[in-house]
Amino acid sequence: MNHGGDHGGHGGHDMPGMPAPAGPTCSMNMLWNTQIADTCIVFRSWHISSTTAFVFSCAVVVGLGVLYEWLRAAQRTLDRRIAATLSAQGKGKAAASTARGGGEGSVSGRNSPEWESEEAGLLTGSLVTKARGGTPLPVSARISRAVLYGASVFLSFFLMLVFMTYNAYLILATVVGAALGNFIFSTHMDIDAVLAGGADGKGMACH
Repeated sequence: MNHGGDHGGHGGHDMPGMPAPAGPTCSMNMLWNTQIADTCIVFRSWHISSTTAFVFSCAVVVGLGVLYEWLRAAQRTLDRRIAATLSAQGKGKAAASTARGGGEGSVSGRNSPEWESEEAGLLTGSLVTKARGGTPLPVSARISRAVLYGASVFLSFFLMLVFMTYNAYLILATVVGAALGNFIFSTHMDIDAVLAGGADGKGMACH
């Protein structure tokens, strides 16, 4: 008798009383789908077990899309604030330097338009812009910009992972959130920048 075969036959059967696999069962889809139950969003712990939970999750995704657009708007606002501050400081230094050098004769050339232009450029950073590609920023400004940029990068790729569930409802929620956020926070347009081709056209997961 072949006892090995008999014992091998029992290997494929679940024994009574054996515990079920731990954790929720996540349905993984690599194709377009409209599944609701057993959908997991990015994390195994974000497991959809009911229609109510799925609707709530879609609302959260919409909120994340709006938050991403707010981060982009906050970056633009911060950049304008930093630029205005640096410009004001540069103009103040240029005015103080001009006042100090007002009594010197024109023979030295310090009161000539060329000298004043060069001196103002050094103080405002315009010459640095040509030489190095930008005006040096204070450490505090760099930290603020880096934090906002890092948060926007993280959120954009998180939403990209939501997109990669291939779930039609979650994809729609991501797009609705981005569109709603753009509607709320993009209320003004810099016409000159748009006509010059310098408008910010970045979207999610584009850096």
